[in-house]
Amino acid sequence: MTERRAWFLTGTDTEIGKTFVTCALLHAARAAGRSAVGMKPIAAGADLVDGERVNEDAARIRAAGSFDPGLRLLNPYCLASPIAPHIAAAEEGVRIEPARILRAFEELAVRADIVIVEGVGGFRVPLDERYDTADLAVDFALPVILVVGMRLGCINHALLTVEALAARGLRLEGWIANRVDPAMLRFDENLAALQARIPAPLLGIVPHVPDGDPAKAAGALRLPD
Repeated sequence: MTERRAWFLTGTDTEIGKTFVTCALLHAARAAGRSAVGMKPIAAGADLVDGERVNEDAARIRAAGSFDPGLRLLNPYCLASPIAPHIAAAEEGVRIEPARILRAFEELAVRADIVIVEGVGGFRVPLDERYDTADLAVDFALPVILVVGMRLGCINHALLTVEALAARGLRLEGWIANRVDPAMLRFDENLAALQARIPAPLLGIVPHVPDGDPAKAAGALRLPD
């Protein structure tokens, strides 16, 4: 019987390639013969497509999976404005309910061998006046994959995120170095500093892909053992 596995994927900041990495990991899992699907529980910023509100990141994750579970499960909360989700939700009069998100995840988890749940922004993004994405990760109780956007300042951002994960009792199963700045100076030295300090395996180095096709990066990545 195929083992079903799931991870919560977070990042060191916003705009560091979490969705690209999520899609690349889905392609890697599919290439290994596994049924794989992604989830974007909360997204901010959307367009109307055939009368349905669609977030660009959610659409990319939808296209990268083994099957289309529908946006109700893949992206339970799709907010219109491309701003901080707690502000967007308040403007729309929406209350983000963790139970609704977790129910959607459970439906996905029985339909796929692999589920990758992508957070929003960095690790501690407010979702209302008291609840944030770190709380959501705790409620999921999944092992974590951390995406490090390789650019100036990434060491500080990565180590602070690793400390925050540990403080919440979450298990970091691996991290991924994403070359968001292909011209980053001293890339190898920064990578070595992170490898020496992050207590989890490096799961891959994502190359800069000019055309943005995540399938081209899949071969550079592996899922945690």
